[in-house]
Amino acid sequence: MHAELLKLGIDVSQSTVSKYMVTPRKPPSQTWRTFLKNHVKQLVSVDFFVVPTVSFRILFVFLVLAHDRRRVLHFNVTEHPTAEWTATQILQAFPWDTAPRYLLRDRDRICGDAFRIQAASMQITEVLTAPQAPWQTPYVERLIGSIRRECFDHIIVINESSLRRTLKSFFEYYHSSRTHLTLAMGTPV
Repeated sequence: MHAELLKLGIDVSQSTVSKYMVTPRKPPSQTWRTFLKNHVKQLVSVDFFVVPTVSFRILFVFLVLAHDRRRVLHFNVTEHPTAEWTATQILQAFPWDTAPRYLLRDRDRICGDAFRIQAASMQITEVLTAPQAPWQTPYVERLIGSIRRECFDHIIVINESSLRRTLKSFFEYYHSSRTHLTLAMGTPV
């Protein structure tokens, strides 16, 4: 505005103009980072990643990760994921009254109507990330990267059962021995 007034020939100082400028309001809701910080104990993330086998089959791994201590609460492997299978997995991950308040996930089509109905019946509020924004689920994406680098860069998976065994062994190491910077060099367990 100061520059526009000078163009019109009105000689006014910058401080006078800024005194009458409307200050922008604070955002009406909390930011994404604030939401994550406030609800970290009530928040879990779910995601899929793929693992090729020695016979070039593609296996899907489903992960459920608790944000507070970076614990893997549940995982399972399948060759053909469906919305019904994924809904069953979320039910197995949270038996009885152990369901979290919020479930953070991407917009994957594997989480279809059956998954959404199951989550709603468990009184879980789904928080969807923006399309093609893996940075909005940083903890589970970082876990998947760690699994790939520390485990699957060094072995070849034969079949579903060998993948389950390998993941079970990795998660035992991950929970009890592997240190995490964000946990003050502690372990999730």
